[in-house]
Amino acid sequence: MILLDGKTTSSDIKDEITLEVLQLKKEGKKTPHLAAVIVGNNGASRTYVGAKVKACNRVGFLSTLIELTDDTTEASLLSKIDELNNNIEIDGFIVQLPLPKHIDEQKVLMAVDPKKDVDGFHPTNVGKMALNLPTFISATPYGILELLERYKVETSGKHVVVIGRSHIVGSPMSILLSQKRTVGNATVTITHSRTRNLKEITLQADIVIAALGIPEFLTEDMVKANVTVIDVGITRVEDTTKKSGYRLLGDVAFDEVSKKAAYITPVPGGVGPMTIAMLLKNTLLASKNNN
Repeated sequence: MILLDGKTTSSDIKDEITLEVLQLKKEGKKTPHLAAVIVGNNGASRTYVGAKVKACNRVGFLSTLIELTDDTTEASLLSKIDELNNNIEIDGFIVQLPLPKHIDEQKVLMAVDPKKDVDGFHPTNVGKMALNLPTFISATPYGILELLERYKVETSGKHVVVIGRSHIVGSPMSILLSQKRTVGNATVTITHSRTRNLKEITLQADIVIAALGIPEFLTEDMVKANVTVIDVGITRVEDTTKKSGYRLLGDVAFDEVSKKAAYITPVPGGVGPMTIAMLLKNTLLASKNNN
C-alpha cells in the first residue's frame, strides 16, 4: 500500500510556486495577490481561511483577508465583491463557504468575475472545464488530479466510481477523469444517495473517490484488492481524549480499507493540503493572465 501523501506533495508544489514568484519579482513583474472574504464566525471556515492566508505568506504572495459579520446583508456582500472585481491590485479572490442562511450563495458565486474566480465555481469556468478548455479548475478536483499524476496512478481505461455528486467535487471529478487528458480517459460511474446496489458498483472500481461527507462510510467489504482510494471527506467527531475536543474522520474506514488498497489518501494530510496548494496555483495563473 502506498500512501498518497498530500502534505508532502502540497509542500513540493508550494516550493515550485515560491521559485516562480521569485522569478516574477526578479523580472519586475507584479506579485500575485489573493483576497479571501469570510462572513460570520464559522470555526471551520476561519481555520480554512487562516490556512490559505498562511500558505500565501509561505510562497511570497500578497494576501488580503476581508472579515464581515454574521449580520452582513446580501447587498453589502455583493457590493464588496464588485469592489474586488474592479480592484486591479487583486488577481484572484475567494468567498469562503458556507455563507449565512440569509445570503443566496448562488447569487454571490455568480457575482465573482470569472477572471478572478480562483475557486473555479463560476458557471463560466465550470462550463469551460466541462468542455476541456483552459480555465480555473476547482481546487479540490484539481488537487486530486495532481496527486494521481505525481504518484503515477494509471487512470486511462480504468473504472472510476465517484461517491457523491456535489458541484464542488463529485460532479467536476466525474467530468475531468472521463476527458482526454494525462490524468483522465477513465470510464466513470457517479453514484449518490439514490444509487441502488452501491456496494456492487464500488466492488467493480479500480479507483474510488469518496466525497459524500459521511464518516467511515466506505468499508473494506465495498472495495476490491489493489484499489486506489481517494478520501475527500472530512468530518469533526467529538473526542474527549483530544486537546481540541474532536478528531477528524474521512469518508473511508482507513484502517481496514488501507489493507486492500494499492494507493490511498489519509485524513487528515491527503486531499485537504492539496486543495490549498491548487488554490495557489490558480492564483498564480490568474496573476499571469492579468499581466
